[in-house]
Amino acid sequence: MKPGDDKIAMRHGAGGPAMRELVARVFLSRAADVGDGDVGLAALDDGAALRVGDQWLVFTTDTHVVKPIFFPGGDIGRLAVSGTVNDLAMMGATAPLGMACAVVLEEGFEQAALRRVQASIEQACEEASTSIQTGDTKVMGRGEVDGIVITTTALGFTERVVRDDGLRAGDEIVVTGSIGDHGFAVLAERHDLALVGALRSDVAPLNGLVAGALDAGGDALVAMKDPTRGGVASALHEMAEKSGVGILLEEASLPVSPPVRAASELLGIDVLHVANEGKALMGVRPGEAKRVVEALRAHPLGAQARVIGRVTEEWRGRVVLDTGFGRRLVAESDGELLPRIC
Repeated sequence: MKPGDDKIAMRHGAGGPAMRELVARVFLSRAADVGDGDVGLAALDDGAALRVGDQWLVFTTDTHVVKPIFFPGGDIGRLAVSGTVNDLAMMGATAPLGMACAVVLEEGFEQAALRRVQASIEQACEEASTSIQTGDTKVMGRGEVDGIVITTTALGFTERVVRDDGLRAGDEIVVTGSIGDHGFAVLAERHDLALVGALRSDVAPLNGLVAGALDAGGDALVAMKDPTRGGVASALHEMAEKSGVGILLEEASLPVSPPVRAASELLGIDVLHVANEGKALMGVRPGEAKRVVEALRAHPLGAQARVIGRVTEEWRGRVVLDTGFGRRLVAESDGELLPRIC
């Protein structure tokens, strides 16, 4: 334990190694055993999966504390639904049975803002073909919570669980679209940055997009993860470490929108470290990625899908970027470039 680690710091919520270490040290110390083949807390995947008859019941929960609560492309309500639906989808459960939603409000929070958030929740649920079935509401005193906090839980069935540790050498890495959109949109809104171009969050429920990819890829689609906190870098590091492989990315293949590229260069922030809320990373067996990419591009949310790298036996547990002029290790940030982002 590093000096000062007896206190919780912002980096413990950044999605990187500090957070994983904290979870392992505190929450996994007495994690309950699960049945053979089931996926429990110790797997640190996007959710849990329990065998029920001839299917798997997948369930997940997430808490959302974005600031500001309204940003270009979405708000905390849309984020809460999308983030939880997407965690289910990353494990192969693309038809959510229903959701629970708990809302903690600060005294003085505007009811008009709450109604706006609720409208976004309903819209996102409609897009994901699900609904809120139960929930809870609490009110805290002024200054005891920052405006609004939302926790959402969802569950669904799947015939095949897709883990985040299924990669092996030769697999191809697919991303479903441009990266960095959410993080830079929230950053620009929070700090009132007059950046060139229209920065807009990508927040969206991906279950329909992922369902098409699973239909096209079948058993060849072997790993998935959504690159939220910590961005593509953290998600791929986690996948590589769990799978015992290395990942080589091609910089020229990374889809980055012009506004995000401009913001990245102006602010000196690597787009690989920036959060996404409407993208997925997929590991696909050799020679099968073309079918998956074609299926993704047939969906409005996957128009920019492409292969961005491959899995290798070298650099186990690490991610390497081929810049076209050489190769460099992609560091995983141990802090948080922008706290309170999802």
